[in-house]
Amino acid sequence: SRHYVECLQVGSEKFGWSKRNAEVGSMKRDGLTLGWGVAGAAWIATRDDAAANVELRDDGSARVACGVQDIGTGTYTVLALLAADKTGVPVEKVEVVLGDTMLPHGPVSGGSWATASVVPAVFAAADNAITALLNAATTTSGSPFENRKQDDLAFKGGRVFVKTEGPGGGVPFADLLKRADLRLVTGSGRSEGIFGSKAKPKFSMHSYGCHFAEVTWQPEIARLRVNRVVTVIDGGRIINPLAGRNQIEGAVVMGIGMALLEHTTYDPQNGAPINSNLADYIVAVNADVPQLEVHFLNYPDLELNAVGARGIGEIGLAGIAAAITAATYHATGVRVRDLPIKIEDLLTSSVLS
Repeated sequence: SRHYVECLQVGSEKFGWSKRNAEVGSMKRDGLTLGWGVAGAAWIATRDDAAANVELRDDGSARVACGVQDIGTGTYTVLALLAADKTGVPVEKVEVVLGDTMLPHGPVSGGSWATASVVPAVFAAADNAITALLNAATTTSGSPFENRKQDDLAFKGGRVFVKTEGPGGGVPFADLLKRADLRLVTGSGRSEGIFGSKAKPKFSMHSYGCHFAEVTWQPEIARLRVNRVVTVIDGGRIINPLAGRNQIEGAVVMGIGMALLEHTTYDPQNGAPINSNLADYIVAVNADVPQLEVHFLNYPDLELNAVGARGIGEIGLAGIAAAITAATYHATGVRVRDLPIKIEDLLTSSVLS
C-alpha cells in the first residue's frame, strides 16, 4: 500500500492549492499576508513480537489480555475493537487487561508499531478460543451440536451454527458454555515480529502523508501565525478513526511548537539547560492552534497484518514543520533553515505590507 501521490492530490483539493499564487507576499486576506506551504511525510511500518490471550465467558462477555502498554495512544480501545470484531461480542462487553508482566508478552509502545504488532496475536488467540468453544459444543452431552464434527460448525457474531444451515439458527456461545458447565474457554496466540529480522524483506512497508499549511504574516509587528492545516495520511486501515484523528491533530500541534516555539538553551559554562521548565520552555497552547483538518485514505495494508492496520503515532509530526517553513517563505521571502523560526529571522523580510 503506497498512496503518497493520492495524499497530495486529496490534500491539494481539500486545501484549495490550485488558488495559490506562487509569488512571494502576493496573497492577502483581511490585511494579512498569507503564505501557503506543503511537505510530505513517511514513517516505517513494521511489527514487533507479541502474544495475547482471549477468553469467552459464560455471561456473553470476552476478555483480551496482553502485556503491551497504553501510553495515551488508544491501545485499550484498539484491543477491544479487535476482540469484538473477531468474536462478535459487543465492544462494551469486552474487558481489556494490559500492562502487567504476568500477562502475555506485548510489544513496546514506540516506533508506531504497537497496533500492527498486536493484531495477529489477538486474532490467533481468538481463533484458539473459538476452537476450544467448538470442541465443547461437540462433546457436551445434550448440546445441540453433540456428536457433530467441529468442521461442520462455524462461529460468527457470537453464535455457533452448522455451516450448511447458516447463522440464523445459531446458538449464543454463552448458552453453550453454561450447558457444558464451563465458566469460560480461553485461547492464546503469538506472532513473530519482522522488525530487525535478518531475512530479506519481500516488501518495503511505510505509512505516507502530507501537510498543507497556511500562515499569516503581519510585517508591522513581525507576527507570524499558523492559520490553517490540512493533513492527509495513508496509514493503512484506521481501526479507531476518532482516536486516530486526535493522534494526528496532536502531532500537528507538536509540529507547530517545533516550527515556531520550542527551543532549549544550554549554559555554555556547564552544559545545563537554562530553560528547563514550562515557564521558560515555550510549547504550543490552545491560542496557537489553528483550524486542523485530517483525512485518512484508509487503504488496508494486508501484507502487514490481517486487518491491514499500520501505525500512525508519529507520522503526523513528520513534515509539518517543513510545511510551515515553506509557507513562511511564501509569505515573507525568508528561507528559515534552523528551527524554531525566530522574529529576528523574519526581520530581513522584503514583504513590508
